[in-house]
Amino acid sequence: MKFVVKLGGATLEDAKLLHICGKAIAELVADGNQVAVVHGGGVQLTKTLAQMGKVSEFISGLRITDAETRDAALMVLAGRVNKSLVAALGSHGQAAVGLSGGDGHVFRARKKKTNPDLGFVGEIAATNPRWLDAIWTMGAVPVISSIALGFDGEYYNINADEMAAACAICTRADALVFLTDVPGVKGADGNVMRWLTLPQIPALEKQQVVSGGMLPKLNACREALTHGVKRVRILPAEAAALLPDLCSTKVDYGTEVMVA
Repeated sequence: MKFVVKLGGATLEDAKLLHICGKAIAELVADGNQVAVVHGGGVQLTKTLAQMGKVSEFISGLRITDAETRDAALMVLAGRVNKSLVAALGSHGQAAVGLSGGDGHVFRARKKKTNPDLGFVGEIAATNPRWLDAIWTMGAVPVISSIALGFDGEYYNINADEMAAACAICTRADALVFLTDVPGVKGADGNVMRWLTLPQIPALEKQQVVSGGMLPKLNACREALTHGVKRVRILPAEAAALLPDLCSTKVDYGTEVMVA
């Protein structure tokens, strides 16, 4: 089976959680699965920008990205964060190849049209998974940072959830799993919703039950499910050890997002 696993910046900051996630991903590969990892690094980027004297601003969960912020994102996401994740997988004996979405033109971007303008924030315009297939052929795990190259020659900051969905779609993945620092999608009563259908999402958004970073995550879930990805789950990173059993047994953690 093919899995795309998305890791968020908060998870990457926690050495214990990173160890658990790396071990689970290595076990998935050892079981004969092909796994691609897509990661963000928002926590690390915000810290770096603060050290540079820049205040981070967000609109609907997306970072306002001027040229200086974009360059910092390249340095942090495609650099330190990406290589720390490659190292974490390597510590479990799993070979991994780190790359940005711009490498090999795996992901091409265009500027995201928004009001107000978000700067160098992009959306995926085209994909070519041949380099991911080549890495899989060698038994390794592609580790992809959420930066993509535009047709205009500029690098764009891509929301990592959107990148993960695009990766799952272009590789025809069987499952897309978001490993997060939250227990799942919470309903109006504050309890985690074990199952969430796409028709339920607009009401949650309208009532502001979900907001911030969960908005692009649920949009990514919708995109993946409506373009052929069979299973999508939002899973707390602390439960990552369940990844190898995700498609074969009942998992009572996180939120399973379904078409209907």
